[in-house]
Amino acid sequence: MSFLDRALRIGEAKKFKSYEQRVGRINGFEPELEHCTDIELREAADELRERARGGESLDELLYECFALVREAGRRSMGMRHFDVQLIGGMVLHDGSIAEMKTGEGKT
Repeated sequence: MSFLDRALRIGEAKKFKSYEQRVGRINGFEPELEHCTDIELREAADELRERARGGESLDELLYECFALVREAGRRSMGMRHFDVQLIGGMVLHDGSIAEMKTGEGKT
């Protein structure tokens, strides 16, 4: 493996660690959202939408938004998004391309 290949892999590992920390922040909203009614979830989504329209950074809204989508998915489909799926979404949000292997939940 060339020096460049090794350097790129180290960079990827750092970036992945950053995404894992962001997932931790998203997971922090989970206990609160589990106890919300469907109406309260709808109101939270409306509030996020208004905050985005008001100019709040999408990077800051991402944590609550992803947590809300995860909870909505759990309720409506009975399936909870895996952390790796959240990371894939964050990679796309950051303007990069995410390559996910078979079985990592792309569908």
